[in-house]
Amino acid sequence: MPTTIKTLDLMLVVILVLIVLLGIVAVLLIFKMRSKDSSNNDNQNNQKPKENVNLITRTGKSINSIYKFMEFDEITDNMIARKNRKQYVMVIQCKGINYDLLSEDEKNAVEAGFIEFLNALNFPVQLYVQTRTLNLNNLLNEYEKRIDSISDQIIRINSQIEMAKARQNEDAVKRLTFDKQRKENILEYGESIEEYTRRISSSKNILQQKTFIVLSYYTAEYGDIKNYSKEEISDIAFTELYTRAQTLIRALSSAEVTGKVLNSEELAELLYVAYNRDSSEKYSLRDALNSEYDRLYSTARDVFEEKKRRIEEQVEENASKLAARSIIKADQKQREEIKKRTKERAMEMVEEYKNELSPQLYNETKKQVEEADLDEESDQATKTRRVIRKNI
Repeated sequence: MPTTIKTLDLMLVVILVLIVLLGIVAVLLIFKMRSKDSSNNDNQNNQKPKENVNLITRTGKSINSIYKFMEFDEITDNMIARKNRKQYVMVIQCKGINYDLLSEDEKNAVEAGFIEFLNALNFPVQLYVQTRTLNLNNLLNEYEKRIDSISDQIIRINSQIEMAKARQNEDAVKRLTFDKQRKENILEYGESIEEYTRRISSSKNILQQKTFIVLSYYTAEYGDIKNYSKEEISDIAFTELYTRAQTLIRALSSAEVTGKVLNSEELAELLYVAYNRDSSEKYSLRDALNSEYDRLYSTARDVFEEKKRRIEEQVEENASKLAARSIIKADQKQREEIKKRTKERAMEMVEEYKNELSPQLYNETKKQVEEADLDEESDQATKTRRVIRKNI
């Protein structure tokens, strides 16, 4: 029994020693972890804060500004300012001719002109070709407006013809009829062109290739510009670039190539298409400017005022068409009334001479009166009066 008690006491002592050792180990681990966290925080505080990266370029380089991605500062005075206004760019749009359709002499002249253009280059240039989808909606809208205008003109000419017939003015009728025929031919041709263009534009995309010559001017070429303002630097760059551009345009003209300097809006469109190749086909820069997306507040017309203006225009157009149709109908109705009353009076006169006419002649006379074409007789009477006046 005493041996058993001694054994239990020994085991209890061993257990207590183990518990104390485990406690010491746990304290050491906690202390070590806290010291490690503290050192990591100190290292993070000593490091510079990282910039928020929100763009990745094609080369894989990360940038944090859309202006760095676009690689230009702004568009000003028909120029593109780049690299903190250390470089200015001006663009010339070129329009050439079909070289294959020229004769041998013309081809030789163009080649000689191109050589002259190359000899005129005493500064670096870049050639840039941009392919765009040709938007025919504006052209189709213009066609539609012209066709509507021609249709209104034909309606007015019809009313004028009817009025000239009522006045028995044969010369005016011929002149207006010829004018009407000419307008109808133009209308038919315009409608066919519009239908063909609309069908072509809806079935496939029509691509248009534009060629540009890019001129650059670095402010370092002028020398020390530290004492110049931004406006003065822009004026210096514009003068130099415009002089170079006009030199190139004159040299290109000898090669039958015309050129013009792009203005600020055209430069913006050029860059817009370059940076938005897919969306530019659906939504152009002109649409964005017309929608005033570049404004901080809306300066567009009031919606109700715009709707009122459109209603007034529609009313004016419909009123013009209604007036022309009404004149024609009123004139026709008046002519029919005159015909009716003329025939009624003629029948009364036949009845007055009924007793003096044979039954066969009486019936034939009534038949002739009923079947008489007063329009043809009126035209014949007009011609007869003209012959008499000429003989007199």
